Amino acid sequence: MMIITGPNMAGKSTYMRQVALITFLAHIGSFVPAKSAEIAITDRIFTRVGASDDLAFGQSTFMVEMSEVANILANATEKSLVILDEIGRGTSTFDGLAIAWAVVEYIAKNLKCKTLFATHYHELSELEGVISGVKNYKITVKEINDSIVFLRKIVRGHANKSFGVEVARLAGVPEKVIERAKEISINLEKVNQKLDMNIFGEDEERTRKEKNNKTGQKILSILKDLDMNRMSPIESFEILNDLINKAKE
Repeated sequence: MMIITGPNMAGKSTYMRQVALITFLAHIGSFVPAKSAEIAITDRIFTRVGASDDLAFGQSTFMVEMSEVANILANATEKSLVILDEIGRGTSTFDGLAIAWAVVEYIAKNLKCKTLFATHYHELSELEGVISGVKNYKITVKEINDSIVFLRKIVRGHANKSFGVEVARLAGVPEKVIERAKEISINLEKVNQKLDMNIFGEDEERTRKEKNNKTGQKILSILKDLDMNRMSPIESFEILNDLINKAKE
């Protein structure tokens, strides 16, 4: 599974559609636009790309997105190719991130199919090294003053920002709006706390180990500062009792 990050307009969707098209062309016996290609046998290609609604049937954009995701999770196999573009963007930030995170986990752990997952939720890049098979990739860009240049190249690693304000400027949004958006973005970054992975509960065992490790570090810190030659028996007893209580917690 590739977690692909990078700014809007940089080419994430184009890259993923290119992979899907080349896979399809190879399976119908066509030439593919590459010097060489090694493509696994694929039973089906599933995609969740773009934003659309179905108001005639009372389905919002987010409902359509979730219905398509549900279909993929129910029918994809280990031999499928799955293309997912911006899962979870139709709801609140935390709901969207939680859904995207859970989908990544389910596909990587249960379906184990080849997957390209483009996202602006940079927190998902923390899953590399935690879940087997998940790898981070990013679309490279070059920052020049207050503008950006898209390099149209994908490399290992993850993007640390989305350049949304810069892309808005390229789109022609008024400069007053851009400057105000920058101010708001800086203020939000100041108050935003980095999400701890335990919010999304990879497992209770890791949470318990981390808590025990913190307790162990506290006890070690106390022990290092003790001078037995300067302590009375009653002080020693009180400190020992305190350490026992910390360990029990």
